[in-house]
Amino acid sequence: MVHIRFEGRSYDIPENQLGIQVGMRDSVVKERIAQYFEVGRDRLTDYVIDRRPSGDLIIRPEAVYG
Repeated sequence: MVHIRFEGRSYDIPENQLGIQVGMRDSVVKERIAQYFEVGRDRLTDYVIDRRPSGDLIIRPEAVYG
């Protein structure tokens, strides 16, 4: 499962619906997500990909504190 936090909303999307496979580079994952949301890849530049031990991915904006 891929959990995405994008523009203030949360989405849970199966990997196969996004065309994401285990071991894909972050840049490819972001490209697939940008295609899914029909936005430019640059919109995800500051997003972080957290790979969970379960195999799930969490894609979210980078947290900025301070």
